[in-house]
Amino acid sequence: MTSELGSSLRAWRDRLAPADVGLPGGRGRRAAGLRREELAGLAGISVDYVVRLEQGRFRTPSAQVVAALARALQLTAAERDHLYRLAGIAPPAHISDHIPPGLQRMLGRLGDTAAVAVFAADWQLIQWNRGWAALLGDPSPTPPALRNFARDSFPVEGAVPQLSHWPVTSLSRPATEAAIVSDLRRATGRFPDDRRLATLVRDLVRGNRRFAELWAGGAVGAHREDHKIVDHPSVGPIAVDCDVLSDGDAELKLVILTAAAGSDDEIKLRLALLSGVL
Repeated sequence: MTSELGSSLRAWRDRLAPADVGLPGGRGRRAAGLRREELAGLAGISVDYVVRLEQGRFRTPSAQVVAALARALQLTAAERDHLYRLAGIAPPAHISDHIPPGLQRMLGRLGDTAAVAVFAADWQLIQWNRGWAALLGDPSPTPPALRNFARDSFPVEGAVPQLSHWPVTSLSRPATEAAIVSDLRRATGRFPDDRRLATLVRDLVRGNRRFAELWAGGAVGAHREDHKIVDHPSVGPIAVDCDVLSDGDAELKLVILTAAAGSDDEIKLRLALLSGVL
């Protein structure tokens, strides 16, 4: 009798076309999906193993096999976690930098109307739209490892801000600092085994007294909003609202910077965004 693990593997295999994984389609195929031998080759396991899994004759694959199958089948994060659970294994608790297609589209569509960026659960900057680069400066020259909002907010001795090319001031700095720290503590509960997050917290506790004081408080929460002044070199100071939206189990953070409708700041923001396009 086919198990839920087996039927799920079969369904995921059937929905993938050979072209999706770089294989030729060829003629004489009875189904549009991958063949068992193709999945086995992509995952680095035997065809017999795939057969036994799909037929329910083997239901406890190792974590290594599950990870290989998830990659080969191009599963989403939710589907990957489901596969782990079906195999009786706890899903990996690590921060993901993968951005779903929907967020990718939103970044592009808001390029002329708002500054938008996506951060990982540890406040690592992953991607930004052209509006973000126009308002704050292009982060591309900054080494990826240094593109972290928490590190900018709590700099260690000798460090300089990396996520903006010009001054940005929070209008509610104490509350913002507390929110960032409580958000990071929440992330450590969601991703207890993530090395990048653990290293970040360790560095900030050791290198920034304010962070260490807030961390010792033990607060758990989420950073949802802020109000900032961006001292833009072309149009001068711009007051912007910062809204933080969370996306899915990966705890991705969609940060959107906008100005109050009908205000002088909205006009200056539009000019700043336009300067990034010209």
